[in-house]
Amino acid sequence: MRVLSALAFLPLLFATPLPAMAPADYAAAVAPEGRPAKMAELDESRKPAEVLDFMGVKPGQKALDFFAGQGYFTQILARAVGPKGNVTAFEPKNFYDDPRSAPIWRALHAANGNITVSALPADQYAAPAGVYDVALLNLVYHDMYWESTEYKFPRVDPEKVLAELYKGMKPGGTVVVVDHVGPAGDTRAVVEKLHRIDPETVKADFKRAGFTFDGESDVLRVAADDHAKSVFDPAIRGRTDRIMYRFRKPG
Repeated sequence: MRVLSALAFLPLLFATPLPAMAPADYAAAVAPEGRPAKMAELDESRKPAEVLDFMGVKPGQKALDFFAGQGYFTQILARAVGPKGNVTAFEPKNFYDDPRSAPIWRALHAANGNITVSALPADQYAAPAGVYDVALLNLVYHDMYWESTEYKFPRVDPEKVLAELYKGMKPGGTVVVVDHVGPAGDTRAVVEKLHRIDPETVKADFKRAGFTFDGESDVLRVAADDHAKSVFDPAIRGRTDRIMYRFRKPG
């Protein structure tokens, strides 16, 4: 059952600059109270406060959680931007329409009224123009090179998706990409086998789309990770070596 409108976008304008936030200010956003226990259990490996700090999330902003999954970062972002802000969670329609997803999103929306869901086929992502201040792609950019008949996930054109992502950002808006570090090689083959991506591919794709590389953080790097193992290998699952890159739309 669809509990939220698939497409509902409202531009958000600010008359004055937003105040800066310190890392400690994200404590309330990531506090486990009011979040599903299984989500809070992921905090140790995902380091959400550090991700929000790197993104520069501020109250009142318009945020995008791209390929939101079960809403781990959607709820955290919703708390961080506050009631005057909004988070759009884009989730591929085949995953969002899964009956198991309905109660998850219903609960998230009930607890956080500033969440909007956009559910479209993965290869048909479309963004409104110049809306988002910040966007997050957490452990999902490699899926732009993945396809699966089993999971009804179509072949996606990364260039087309990034063109839409670029269109959706405000001038000066930032996009943060967190992903599993993979080896060089044929990107689709690497993704199919390992669900990882070569960091240089991420940089090249975003540069080609018009974004400017704006920095990186090593807070999610794990030197002991074997990049030749699938991210689902029990030996390293949840403990993979991850890049955290920030890209900016010029303007």
